[in-house]
Amino acid sequence: MHRYLIILEPTSMGYSAYSPDIPGCIATGASQLETEQAMREAIAFHVDGLRADGAPIPEGGTAATYIEIAA
Repeated sequence: MHRYLIILEPTSMGYSAYSPDIPGCIATGASQLETEQAMREAIAFHVDGLRADGAPIPEGGTAATYIEIAA
């Protein structure tokens, strides 16, 4: 089982997502939930393609956190 961080960003039409651990793998959707599901499918498709090509599967290693500052 691999675990990947995805970044969700609001857009004028919904959301977009990408994973820093899987360059070029992106997804969009009308809602956050729809975008998460689309990204799950995009990552699975990408990983299947890597396997078919005999390429290494990226390890998920990116982390995210929030910091607070006085503004």
